Amino acid sequence: MNKGTRLFDCMATQAAQPLDDLLNAKVDGNWKSYSSNDVYDMAYRLAQALLDMGVSTGDGTIEGRDKVGLISPGRPEWIITDLAVQMTGAVLVPLYPNSGIKEIEQILNEAGVQIIFVSNQELCDKLKLVQPEIPALKSIFTFDRISDCTHWTELLKPLREGTEQEIAKVCDEISEEDIATIIYTSGTTGRPKGVMLTHKNIFSNVKSSGDILVTIPTEQKRALSFLPPNHIFEKTVVYTYMFYGFSIFFAENMDTIGPNLRETKPYIFTAVPRVLEKVFERIMIEGQKLTGIKRKIFMWSIKIADQFEITGKSLGYKIKLAIADKLVYSKWRNAVGGNVKAIVVGSSATPIRLERIFTAAKMVVLEGYGLTETSPVIAVNHYQHEYRRFGTVGPLLTDVEVQIAADGEILVKGPNVMVGYYKNPELTAEVMEGGWFHTGDIGELDKDNFLKITDRKKEIFKTSGGKYVAPLPIENKMKENYFIEQMMVVGSERKFAAALIVPSFTNLLPWCKKNNIAYISNQQIIKEDKVKELYQSIIDTYNPEFNHVEQVKKITLLPDEWSIDSGELTPTGKMKRKIITAKYEAEIDSMYTDDFATA
Repeated sequence: MNKGTRLFDCMATQAAQPLDDLLNAKVDGNWKSYSSNDVYDMAYRLAQALLDMGVSTGDGTIEGRDKVGLISPGRPEWIITDLAVQMTGAVLVPLYPNSGIKEIEQILNEAGVQIIFVSNQELCDKLKLVQPEIPALKSIFTFDRISDCTHWTELLKPLREGTEQEIAKVCDEISEEDIATIIYTSGTTGRPKGVMLTHKNIFSNVKSSGDILVTIPTEQKRALSFLPPNHIFEKTVVYTYMFYGFSIFFAENMDTIGPNLRETKPYIFTAVPRVLEKVFERIMIEGQKLTGIKRKIFMWSIKIADQFEITGKSLGYKIKLAIADKLVYSKWRNAVGGNVKAIVVGSSATPIRLERIFTAAKMVVLEGYGLTETSPVIAVNHYQHEYRRFGTVGPLLTDVEVQIAADGEILVKGPNVMVGYYKNPELTAEVMEGGWFHTGDIGELDKDNFLKITDRKKEIFKTSGGKYVAPLPIENKMKENYFIEQMMVVGSERKFAAALIVPSFTNLLPWCKKNNIAYISNQQIIKEDKVKELYQSIIDTYNPEFNHVEQVKKITLLPDEWSIDSGELTPTGKMKRKIITAKYEAEIDSMYTDDFATA
């Protein structure tokens, strides 16, 4: 990687080895490519327009710098806008496309956003509805062409003579210590917080992550992006791709990931565990359709993948693995384009079973760990087997230090740690002490610098008997069973631990058919005695792996999957435990009076 210190320095890197297809997206059903030169030209022309509109660094402080909003899924325009904003010295404030009106109003007002770019008609309408409540917001531009809003290309006038020099002068005054973005956390526990990240914060992560990325064997540098780039995980990865010469293809939406993988044939992509769960679910659906010897071979291959270990495999196992690969796993790879070498997973804990299965199929899962406040990567598993271990989030990144506090909390120090929370020095002081950021996560660091996450500090609860229960390890272990889609352990100030369970109806319904249980609805099926017995037997199988106080004594089956749209999950797929607890208060109460509950 060429030398750089700021995110927009990726353009100089691109100029040294330009690509014809740096950024790619579907337009009217066909893939459209933006070359390195296209991106450079459009970013400069947009920066010129922003400067003409009065966007500036002000007095140079974070309060004085203008803020530009951005609400859109990942697409080339997102990256071009981000680059242009950076080159003016302003600060980008990106939001999730599915953000609620109240959250949009709160964030844009707190940041003082005057100009905002949005993706489509729906977001434009949402902004116009709330615009009267945001006094500073003057201009809305859209990436899609719609009738009642200004299209962003109307800003892209030809560069005037001397403009490039003017922008270069502004860029020369931007240092690595300047704030590049304020990213508001999705928040599992309350009001979103504006995390201030400098160029240095993110660039340090790009450099260290990129050095790991290039060790993955790829015939071509090609990646698919489908996570929202306002999430720091995807943004950092996208800039890593740009600094290290990858072509980036943006998926149309979350529902087209499968077809887009087959069309673009990437060698790498990033995902949250929920995506892997859904992919495996589809694999199982297809497997359930098989009959006779083909079905037996499929189920045998799943069993072989379940036994996969990174090292120490016997010759006999390797032979079985090779047979399973030829007969079954190769078809899985073809279903995602045929080239995928690695899947980088973050945001929440990945079930080890999924890591084994995908890795056995030669799509190596590289689980990492980090937070918005750490830009985000703290640790990540590498492609090389000696730097990869199941059950851990990998070795620490270069330049990142970790200490484990007396209570087990993970403390982090390094160039990737945020400046602080915007307009919230009190909260900043709560999490920063002597340069160490308090993550709120509980973990262990072994002698080889591999990090293991064991729970969220705020999610550990105490039973009425005064015993502490860490729910995350229990949930992660039990979710390895493919009949369990989602699970939340409860029991704060109660006599024992219990759990809410959303069944994997994809796997449950074939089981019901096999056991002569008629299906009418999810609501009906979870009340069947045989189904209750099945889930109780699953819990009984796993309970001995935990101490007495951690064992799940009662369960409630729920008919509906938790989702972002229905409010139980954050935009990154984490459970909103308080919301779920409140929503199912009656069901939780019933577990402490009834033997078995169904919603």
